[in-house]
Amino acid sequence: MKFVLASRNAHKLEEMRSILAGHGIEAVSEAAAGAAVEVEETGATFAENALLKARAVMEKSGLPAIADDSGLCVDALNGAPGVYSARYGGPELDDAGRYRLLLQALRGQTDRTAHFTSAIACVFPNGDLIEAEGVCPGTIAFAPQGTGGFGYDPIFFLPQLRKTYAQLTPEEKAAVSHRGRALAVFEEKLRAYLAEQGR
Repeated sequence: MKFVLASRNAHKLEEMRSILAGHGIEAVSEAAAGAAVEVEETGATFAENALLKARAVMEKSGLPAIADDSGLCVDALNGAPGVYSARYGGPELDDAGRYRLLLQALRGQTDRTAHFTSAIACVFPNGDLIEAEGVCPGTIAFAPQGTGGFGYDPIFFLPQLRKTYAQLTPEEKAAVSHRGRALAVFEEKLRAYLAEQGR
């Protein structure tokens, strides 16, 4: 059985491969499946965007497709950057530019609570759908710390671990991250779905 991952992110593909392999499923990239599509993320929520991407890739490939949409929501910024996390500040900014802009927006703010959310959607050619969500609460650091990870990882601080996402090993991050939590929920739902299908 083959699933297509609606992403060009090699890191996400690795994560999905290891989970799906346990169920005898092969995860392939959208490029390998000949289903690379540009999907406009017009959803108002992470779940809506994940569903848009998964549906488009499933329709193009004819195979079950999985997509993830995630981002950072900062309380003092009314939930921003939210679904615009990857596009925050415009296309000319890189990861460091985006998190510097965010730190600037929070200058003088004492409330630095935030959370990362990951929404996963898996769409099957028969119309069936599995959705899962994971949230990781934290705070925004006053300055970047750590060199691991990507995106906002250097400024997303986990008080219980006294480290930012960027200071965690990949294994430590997978155990607590929003995507790790969403994948755990997804795996449980997928196991139940496959059992129902008699697989």
